[in-house]
Amino acid sequence: MDERFAEGANEAHPSAETDALGCLLTARHSCRGFRGERVGRATIERILALAQHTASWCNAQPWQVIVTAGSATERFRQAYLAYAASNAPAPDFPFPREYRGVYLQRRREGGLQLYRCVGIGRTDLEGRKRQERENFRLFGAPHVAIVTTDEALGVYGAIDCGAWVSNFMLAAQSFGVATIAQGALALHSGFVREFFGLGGDRRVVCGVSFGYEDPNHPANGFRTSRAEIHDAVSWFDE
Repeated sequence: MDERFAEGANEAHPSAETDALGCLLTARHSCRGFRGERVGRATIERILALAQHTASWCNAQPWQVIVTAGSATERFRQAYLAYAASNAPAPDFPFPREYRGVYLQRRREGGLQLYRCVGIGRTDLEGRKRQERENFRLFGAPHVAIVTTDEALGVYGAIDCGAWVSNFMLAAQSFGVATIAQGALALHSGFVREFFGLGGDRRVVCGVSFGYEDPNHPANGFRTSRAEIHDAVSWFDE
């Protein structure tokens, strides 16, 4: 460690809160196989209430969220599957132009681990397409949260929604509820707006499918790696 950042009198020390947050961060993962039972309404409301404490640009709190349950989830699942099968993507926010360098490497790592767990070989193109369709099937989750922002707030509204998504997933983890954030659910934003009767001023950021994890589902049998601090942080003190 750079001696300019060496431990000193002002060094903070871990607490019970540190341990609790660490447990939530390390336990949370993208669940791709859910059990069928629903999460209780009171539990979902408590998760949402915690996520409302998310910090936002100028305290705009731009996130507006639709949460489905029961037959509404099933109607959305079936409608999205049918729509995505015959329509080209048209997201509100441009998807990455390309993944390159270490970003491509990390993307491939996760994809290869997933395919290996569910038995899809490198040349099995139909198997890959089938697994991609699981996004629109919500991976069998009993609930989905569709996250939108006001179009006038542009990218800053989307950034705030991203922070909300992270806090929603951590809050859900604290209740033993599994989640997966899905950019794929924003691929057909016009369809999402029409299905839920949203105004043209709402921009679809993503969805979060959630419920109780099926620990025996093969797609839940891996964990992605995380970069070391020195790969992501540069220190400046002068």
